[in-house]
Amino acid sequence: MKFHLILLVSALATVAATPAAATITADANVARSEGSWGGELAVGMPVIEDGGFAITPGVGVFFHKRDHDGYFEDDSQCFRRSDGERVGDGHCDDSGTKIFGKVEATYRLPMALAFGVGARFIGNDLRAYGTAAMPLVPFIDGKVNIGDNYLAAGVQARF
Repeated sequence: MKFHLILLVSALATVAATPAAATITADANVARSEGSWGGELAVGMPVIEDGGFAITPGVGVFFHKRDHDGYFEDDSQCFRRSDGERVGDGHCDDSGTKIFGKVEATYRLPMALAFGVGARFIGNDLRAYGTAAMPLVPFIDGKVNIGDNYLAAGVQARF
């Protein structure tokens, strides 16, 4: 977990140190990933922009409720179901976070819809998805991502 936190802080510092002319994207979504509902926050910065085409890598965090069928809590202590041994309290905590990396290749029509494909690396899985965004107000888009075991909908801000 410390490695993931260091990776996220490094990526955010890199994004913060970019020149003022660079476009930065920030996503806030409600998402379902690998069977868990939650929310995700992500930031990205296009490395290639040409006309309406852009390739945008990014990093983010998926916040979700973990499923702990293999553990139970008794009198504020956490135990493993298989052998009844006491384990760390983190196993009985219902909240979870996963750091992910992503890259999206999109094409934006002038003053209209953006669409494209993306790839998301979370846990040990690399999954492809389709993405579409439509302007709601200047610099704010409504966005949806749809892929295998992945669905997200929310907003994207462009700075």
